[in-house]
Amino acid sequence: MEPQRPPLLEVKGNSELKTPLVKASSRLPLPGSRLKRGPDQMENALEPAKKRTRGLGAVTKTDTSRPRVPPLSTVSQTHGQTTAQKVPKKTGPRCSTAATAVLKSQKPAPAVPAQKPGTSAAPPPVVTGKKPGKRPAWDLKGQLCDLTAELKRCREKTQTLNQENQQLREQLREAQEQAAALGAARSSLEGELGSVRAQAEQGRQELESLSARVLELEDRLGTQEGLVQELQKEQSELQEERRALAARLEEQERRLQVSEASLSSSQAEVVSLRQETAAQAALLAERGDRLHGLEMERRRLHNQLQELKGNIRVFCRVRPVLAGEPTPSPGFLLFPPGPAGSSDPPVRLSLSRSDDRRGTLSGLPAPPTRHDFSFDRVFPPGSRQDEVFEEIAMLVQSALDGYPVCIFAYGQTGSGKTFTMEGGPGGDPQLEGLIPRALRHLFSVAQEMSGQGWTYSFVASYVEIYNETVRDLLATGTRKGQGGECEIRRAGPGSEELTVTNARYVPVSCEKEVEALLHLARQNRAVARTAQNERSSRSHSVFQLQISGEHAARGLQCGAPLNLVDLAGSERLDPGLALGPGERDRLRETQAINSSLSTLGLVIMALSNKEPHVPYRNSKLTYLLQNSLGGSAKMLMFVNISPLEENVSESLNSLRFASKVNQCVIGTAQANKK
Repeated sequence: MEPQRPPLLEVKGNSELKTPLVKASSRLPLPGSRLKRGPDQMENALEPAKKRTRGLGAVTKTDTSRPRVPPLSTVSQTHGQTTAQKVPKKTGPRCSTAATAVLKSQKPAPAVPAQKPGTSAAPPPVVTGKKPGKRPAWDLKGQLCDLTAELKRCREKTQTLNQENQQLREQLREAQEQAAALGAARSSLEGELGSVRAQAEQGRQELESLSARVLELEDRLGTQEGLVQELQKEQSELQEERRALAARLEEQERRLQVSEASLSSSQAEVVSLRQETAAQAALLAERGDRLHGLEMERRRLHNQLQELKGNIRVFCRVRPVLAGEPTPSPGFLLFPPGPAGSSDPPVRLSLSRSDDRRGTLSGLPAPPTRHDFSFDRVFPPGSRQDEVFEEIAMLVQSALDGYPVCIFAYGQTGSGKTFTMEGGPGGDPQLEGLIPRALRHLFSVAQEMSGQGWTYSFVASYVEIYNETVRDLLATGTRKGQGGECEIRRAGPGSEELTVTNARYVPVSCEKEVEALLHLARQNRAVARTAQNERSSRSHSVFQLQISGEHAARGLQCGAPLNLVDLAGSERLDPGLALGPGERDRLRETQAINSSLSTLGLVIMALSNKEPHVPYRNSKLTYLLQNSLGGSAKMLMFVNISPLEENVSESLNSLRFASKVNQCVIGTAQANKK
């Protein structure tokens, strides 16, 4: 709050005050003083310590015709009030500039002592006198006496007014000097106040200097109690803010201490966790080594189990009777229970054969001859595809472990070889054959092994051997039917791996890709109508899947082929068959098929007898599969037979061939590891 400045009075209409006003020395109280003075005390304070006498000059003649001049104090007070009303009141230090401009623009006037707001101004002194009555015109002496007395009073009054004028000039000078000093002090205080307010916003760090500045301003402002009170109020707010900031600082320091304690605890916990992590990493590495050792032990035990079952195993599968076919007699095919009883899968097969050409001495037909065969597993006609695959799943796992595996489907035409290998038409999941099921199993196990650091890749090829000519069943476009261009060659100089030139090798990673390859191979395979089947396969189809595995962390690699072979029909030639142009082609096909099957039997016998020479090159089939038939490989043969009595001769031939193969024993298999 800005204190009310004393109004500056200007005397107008006083013709006798012609001398300029002289500034008097300031006797006003210094800024910061808290003395309260009334109007009388202010007049005493405005009197100079040493009165300097100045000549007032000769008094001019008084014009009696002029109206009497009101007392100076009254005029000054009235004019001062008028001037005070014209000057706009402003609060705060910024009023000093406007007040200074008003002082410069107005004539100097006697100042009246400042009064505090709220106090009523003292009434101006009024000069009272008894006005004489109007004398008659003839009483000149009386009129002269009145004029003389009036002149004397005017001179006394003039002298009094001159003295008052001198005093007022001195008071005005002192007031102006004090106003200038107050204006300068006020300007200084305005700048300092702005700085204080700017510094107050800077926070707790400048609070002490701001408080000292506020105290200094309180000393200098003095009578400006309103501003002091405002500053004191602001100071109290700042002190409250300082206390709040101090409390906040204490809280922050307390929280900082808690945070530091928590940080130290966290650091200790981090160190403990790092130690625990290192211990867990060491334990994980140890468990990884142990898991790897267990995996190697599993592979060894798995291979040992397969060897105990036999590196050459033979399964027999009897297809069911199809619609339109005659039902065989009840005793034609018998499946005795397994060694453990009826709950054990059968491993034996009994086939009864009656020969009408044989007779007895009594002339009655000879009783049927019973033929018993024993295999590793026998599948009756009601066996499902998933049951068949369950028996070979562990053998397929051996291919993923790095052991070459070869699975054959052997039998006469129409015995169900292609159904066993590829499945039935229509895409029924229940009828899927060994090829799609084996690849689904391999993909699933490879995904599980990826968690142990193994990565596997699979490359598939599908070829057929027709009349000792290799054809690519995956050929597309103009390459279809150009089987003569495919030859069996070594993969490279000094390499034991065999490859088929100009054949497609397709990387596969999912079941849909395998289904597409099988669909394409069915369309390209060589088939013909025979006496046994409307659409008979007249070639050996070989599905090869090259498996490559790598364990980058341990620097291990393994690779092995999985061969799934659907052999051509094994029926024999009928010597009494009349040969026409079409039959001659069938004859050449049958001769090539039987020759390759005979070579396959000779190769297996030579391997079983450990002969120095194995006739792989006698047939394209055995030459292509030689790496999957030796002592480091595992082989399984499905012998498929027909349940019809009319095919009993061919069924016996197939069972006898399979029994010979089942009696062969190949040496211990070794994994193909690098």
